[in-house]
Amino acid sequence: MALDLSVDAVTLTEDLVNIESVSGNEKEIADAVEAALRALGHLEVSRHGNNVVARTSLGRAERVVIAGHLDTVPLNDNLPARRDEKLLHGLGSCDMKGGCAVALRIAATVPEPNRDLTFVFYESEEVEAERNGLGHLARDVPELLEADFAILMEPSDGVVEAGCQGTMRVDVITHGERAHSARSWMGSNAIHAAAEVLARLEAYDPRKPVIDGLEYHEGLNAVFVSGGVAGNVLPDRCVVSVNYRFAPDRSEAEALAHMTEVFDGFDLEVTDTSPGALPGLTVPAAAAFLEAVGGTANPKFGWTDVSRFSALGVPAVNFGPGDPHLAHKQEEFVPLEQIRSVEAQLRTWLGA
Repeated sequence: MALDLSVDAVTLTEDLVNIESVSGNEKEIADAVEAALRALGHLEVSRHGNNVVARTSLGRAERVVIAGHLDTVPLNDNLPARRDEKLLHGLGSCDMKGGCAVALRIAATVPEPNRDLTFVFYESEEVEAERNGLGHLARDVPELLEADFAILMEPSDGVVEAGCQGTMRVDVITHGERAHSARSWMGSNAIHAAAEVLARLEAYDPRKPVIDGLEYHEGLNAVFVSGGVAGNVLPDRCVVSVNYRFAPDRSEAEALAHMTEVFDGFDLEVTDTSPGALPGLTVPAAAAFLEAVGGTANPKFGWTDVSRFSALGVPAVNFGPGDPHLAHKQEEFVPLEQIRSVEAQLRTWLGA
């Protein structure tokens, strides 16, 4: 399917939604995006797998990355797209083809922005981290992501969401001794020992640090409990999997040190970890962007790929059309007015 970048952003969103691009099946949409961008003479375009990068080279004082992922979660009887006077429904409409459509419109219709721009459209954000296209670009061609500031077009209700929380998942392990349940005094029940782990979680008082004027809210929660051998055997091992969402002023090492302190006396195994990203709103490009789009910013509760930019030393924010609470839902939709508003605000900021 060919993409016409001269149509309005709402129509372009609908066209993108109607190209099915479940994670692992992004070739068709990447082909369409690449072809549309290569037709624009003011951009340098390169393709890396199913990741497409387009750049201006105008010698501006600042460079900004505008990025969005092309993939979606699996279909759930929510294609093709449909729209009414206010909403566009369909898989990926909110997360995040509305944002990608805005980025494509800016790429096509703002040939001489007041800042140099790098547009990144990437694959496999909705699956395991090792497949993430932005991660592959950061590893293989990091020079393409060099910038003073980055905007990730993730749905944020059209309001800046700055930085993101880090996330860590740790298995807290309790030990016991197996015995026949009829003679339980001969052993030690590891599941019963997990009660102390749950008690510490129940009593936990989460930190609420203020960073760049934004209050982040940490969280520590059990997400899985596993244990047991047989219906007549005391278990000798129990695992409580705990997810820690930590504010971006803590490193992964500091987050683990905190988990070790909370669960002192228990064995810990880290099973998943990703760093957070500081808001970076004091960086000149970020401050100018925030002022241009209304001056209001919210903390990002959750993890997004702004963390990858932060790891590269590039401050980043989330800013896109759509309610993030609708992401991955069957009834996913994006308000038409938010698509138009986000595009208009980016145009103003870029001097168009």
